Amino acid sequence: MASLARLSRKALTSSLSSHRHLLSRALATEAAVKVTKSSPPPAQSITECPDRVKWDYRGQRQIIPLGQWLPKIAVDAYVAPNVVLAGQVNVLDGSSVWNGAVLRGDLNKITVGFCSNVQEKCVVHAAWSSPTGLPAETMIERFVTVGAYCLLRSCTIEPECIIGQNSILMEGSLVETQSILEAGSVLPPGRRIPTGELWAGNPAKFVRKLTHEETLEIPKLAVAINDLSKEYFNEFLPYSTVYLEVEKLVKSHGISI
Repeated sequence: MASLARLSRKALTSSLSSHRHLLSRALATEAAVKVTKSSPPPAQSITECPDRVKWDYRGQRQIIPLGQWLPKIAVDAYVAPNVVLAGQVNVLDGSSVWNGAVLRGDLNKITVGFCSNVQEKCVVHAAWSSPTGLPAETMIERFVTVGAYCLLRSCTIEPECIIGQNSILMEGSLVETQSILEAGSVLPPGRRIPTGELWAGNPAKFVRKLTHEETLEIPKLAVAINDLSKEYFNEFLPYSTVYLEVEKLVKSHGISI
């Protein structure tokens, strides 16, 4: 009787263990199915088209084409790296545009003439048209020095002139050849500075006639700034200057080539 009880207890224990094993497997399978259903589908790989243009919008663009108009820079002209040229802008031979200047040729043409310079933080713009019939484009002719922080809009500056810093030249204004506009002056719309005169004030008014010696110094200033721009221009040579460091290293180690 005792042996029969032991055999029945052993059989009951084995059957329970087998059922427990099957139950745990069933629960594990059901949990795996639930996890599979709840997890998102794997991401599909996207093949990039080889014809797609790769633009980099992280950095500031120096040259901004607008429609059919692309800014044109002469080979020997210096344009600082953080200058913005947009649309109908022509920077001619020997001229220079310095740090932070913005030349917006989106409405009309802007020209920086031979050996002229537009200095730091200047803004040059042009209107669609002039209601007075005066030229709407902005023309800076040869040997002109435009000081820092100037604002020029649809004006004409003839050869060999100096525009002092922080000056404003409004629509239709004209500065004739061999003239000087003092710093901080405002030239109203349609106002003309005759040849060989010094103007100043807000609004700008006639101060005096320039001497012969002063008129001779005007192009010399433009040439001096042009020479200075070449020092900056040499920092951006297309072939770099690494070869100088290589030659210095070879010489220090006594290597013969």
